[in-house]
Amino acid sequence: MTQKAHALKEMFRVLKPGGRLLVLEFSQVWKPLRPLYDAYSFRALPWLGKRVAGDAESYRYLAESIRMHPDQDRLKAMMQEAGFARVKFFNLALGVVALHEGAKL
Repeated sequence: MTQKAHALKEMFRVLKPGGRLLVLEFSQVWKPLRPLYDAYSFRALPWLGKRVAGDAESYRYLAESIRMHPDQDRLKAMMQEAGFARVKFFNLALGVVALHEGAKL
């Protein structure tokens, strides 16, 4: 999604009262692991993409787009700004992936 704030407001609008939104996204890895994760994302992953799928650029773009995604706290705040209540997130795989949850009361 290029317009995340707009998309979250639209999700809130169409959700029934009492409904929940779950967002599972790549996110910001635990800070001490970032150098290792960056090496994997920007070197190993494109190399594997080239060898396996014949397409290094798509895998490089994936790594870049993940870095541009809001971090866990920012996405939580965006969900609250869109109207969601009881917003929380759970880091999975040391923050490589995060599950955000919000409710429409």
